[in-house]
Amino acid sequence: MALEIESRLSDSPYVERVWRSRSSDVDQMTSIATAHWDLVFWEHRGQVSAAVQGLESRASVAQVPEDATFFGITFSAGTSMPHLPISRLVDGAARLPDATRRSFWLKGSHWHLPDYDNAEVFVRRLVREGVLDCDPIVAEVLRGASPDLSERTIQRRFLAATGLTRGAIRQIDRARHAAVLIQEGVPAHEVIHRLGYFDQPHLARSLTRFIGRTATQLGDPVPVEPLSLLYKTGDLLPV
Repeated sequence: MALEIESRLSDSPYVERVWRSRSSDVDQMTSIATAHWDLVFWEHRGQVSAAVQGLESRASVAQVPEDATFFGITFSAGTSMPHLPISRLVDGAARLPDATRRSFWLKGSHWHLPDYDNAEVFVRRLVREGVLDCDPIVAEVLRGASPDLSERTIQRRFLAATGLTRGAIRQIDRARHAAVLIQEGVPAHEVIHRLGYFDQPHLARSLTRFIGRTATQLGDPVPVEPLSLLYKTGDLLPV
């Protein structure tokens, strides 16, 4: 059973990460919660498909087509498509029509299919054509800035840009960070101290809800089923 995943960071302010994967002898995975949305392309049995995958508010089981290849662009917090509100796609996805190995349909036009190496070039074109937008307040707040705006306005900006509250995004990012630390062998009590969990039950509830694994399961070198893309988040703010 395998889901091979490769990913890289991006220097684009609109992109969180670029990834690609291949499935082999696996029919499902645990899709962990994420505070970012993706533009995903995959090929299975000669058929190419494309979709916008929304943010995921909790872990869930996802079906995986066997012997398929995938490529995705994970967008940074606050980035959105005004014509296709990301806030409406939380825990959901929107299929994009007319996908082939060369092109797909988005916002009334055919676009050349991007790949792992030219994703940033493709994203720059999306920005130039007005397909992508970004709310800088969301990114600033998640970096720890304190803009001169009311809390109600900030929450409204978060909900409009992401569909989740600021607190929910921080909880998701903290759980993902905790999962990576545990996989690296950091003891649970140290993870609790580093990331500000109240106690062991608090950490356990967070992992179960957002990662779909207990700390013991995360430490298992041979998991029951694969996880979706998991990587260490940046500096975390208090939840």
